[in-house]
Formats: sequence, structure tokens, C-alpha cells
Amino acid sequence: MDWLEITLDTRHEDIDALCERLESLGVSGIVINDETAVTDFLEKGKKYWDYVDDEVMDRVRGVCSLQFYLEDSEDGRSELERIRAALDVPELKTRQVRDEDWENNWREYYKPIETGEKLVIIPEWEDAPDCGSRVPLRLDPGLIFGTGSHATTRMCLEELENYPAETVMDLGCGSGILAIASLLLGAGKAYCCDIDEKAPDVVRSNGELNALYSDRLIVYAGDILSDRPLRSVLSQRSYDLILANIVADVIIRLAPFAAERLAPDGIFICSGIIEGRQDEVLSALRNSGLEIVSSRSLSDWYCYTARLKR
Repeated sequence: MDWLEITLDTRHEDIDALCERLESLGVSGIVINDETAVTDFLEKGKKYWDYVDDEVMDRVRGVCSLQFYLEDSEDGRSELERIRAALDVPELKTRQVRDEDWENNWREYYKPIETGEKLVIIPEWEDAPDCGSRVPLRLDPGLIFGTGSHATTRMCLEELENYPAETVMDLGCGSGILAIASLLLGAGKAYCCDIDEKAPDVVRSNGELNALYSDRLIVYAGDILSDRPLRSVLSQRSYDLILANIVADVIIRLAPFAAERLAPDGIFICSGIIEGRQDEVLSALRNSGLEIVSSRSLSDWYCYTARLKR
């Protein structure tokens, strides 16, 4: 089906009244684009991120508008004229949109990505290329972080290739890409957790794309920092490899837990550390009884590999 996307520019202080007016005219599915709301949301959620891509802010800078959709048909255009007249607005921006535009256009940005020396990440809808000696990792990016394209994820993938492991824990697993990579490279079991309640379904789905199932890929939803039952479950064993691709503040708080759960020769790989926060993270790792084995940096992001002090 084809649709008309209608955009109505407004002001932040007029959004609520205009939404009520549109709803009274029978309009549903209203999309709000508001720089002020985005800025407030980012400010309130600082504990979850250190950095927001400039592209995100560029898309909302100076924007305050409402959008809704009508069928691109004679009836839909008649409805649009009725709404235009009722609002007494001379100009409404309209754009034609197809269902498949929403469903598939985003996929064009995801192509096979070679990482390190051993892996190639392949979107699940792409035909498998000739991987040569590389191990293919099938992935549906979905709506959760972890596609292999971000600098933090790439550094973790490159680093974990150097550390064969039997038992892995992935803290803040997102799409499950790091845990899945470790299993494809020879690990026996990976235990994952993420604060996002969608993570278990996403991780299991991505696991199945790689013939990895719940006997080897175990995933939980919850906040490892505050969820005591989850912390208790993950504390029942030690780990040869612990992964944390999150943000500096969370890594700092996780460092003691990671140190406690590492096997004697275990490795802790952490990333998601933006330029300016690296010294704080290094201090937290060392204060937790860890020593740095190696470090990487890429595009203003840092990745550290650590082990228990010997």
C-alpha cells in the first residue's frame, strides 16, 4: 500500500494542543519530532551513554513538527483536505511513502564486514560471499546495538580473537554479536545479559542464524548492577572471558564484579569508553585488582584488555 506522509511544523509549547486537535479530527498514529524532547531525554538518560552521534543531533536540531499518515488514495486525499480546512493551515508538507520503504530501505546500510583476521559479519538477508578462511557470523541487526560496524564493537571483536575461551560472559550483550563470535571461534558456552527486555529474543534469534542454541547461548534480561537474583545466577561460575561493550560509567561499576568472576587466567575485555573517560576506567580496573594486557583506540573510542594481577 502507498501512503501520504503529512508533516506539520509547530512549536514545542503547541505540541500537546495540536495533538489533541488532530485526534479530535480522527487522526491517529501521530509522530512527534521535537528537538527539546530529544535533548531532555538524552540529558535524563546520561547514565546509559557517554556519547551521542552528531548525526542524531543534526537530524533533530531546530526541528519541531508532527507527522501522520493517510492512504495515498482518493479517499485519503479527501481526508487530507478536510483536515487542512479544519486546522486552517495553508501549507502541509506531504510525501509519498511505500510500505516497503519502511520495511527494507534501512537494510541497504548493512553489508558484510570483515573484522580482525578470522571473522566476517554477514547480514542475514545477504547471500553468503566466499568467506575464504574467515568464519561467517550471521546477524540480524534489528533494533538493538551491535552490528559490527561501530568502532567499539569492532575493537572487541578483533581483541577476543586473541583469547580462546571455554566459558564466556557478555555484560550488556545487545544483539549478542560478541558472545556469538566467541562461540563461533571455539568457546563452549556464553552467558549474556542486557538491560533491554528485548535482548533475549534478539540474541536467541541471532544465535539460531548461526546454529547456536540455548544449550550454549544463555541470555537474561536485567540490570547486572542492581538485579540481585541475576547477579546471583551469573556468580555461580567463573569465566575464561568476560566482555563489556557498554559505557565508561557502567564499566567502572562493573570492574569489581568482573574481577571476582574471572578464572585465574581469565581475560576481561571492555570497550565503549569515549575519549576523556579512559583514565577513570583504567583507575577502576587497577583498583579492582586487574592489570592491563593491551589497549586499542579507534575514532575517539578506547578498548582495554585486562587480567587478574599476578
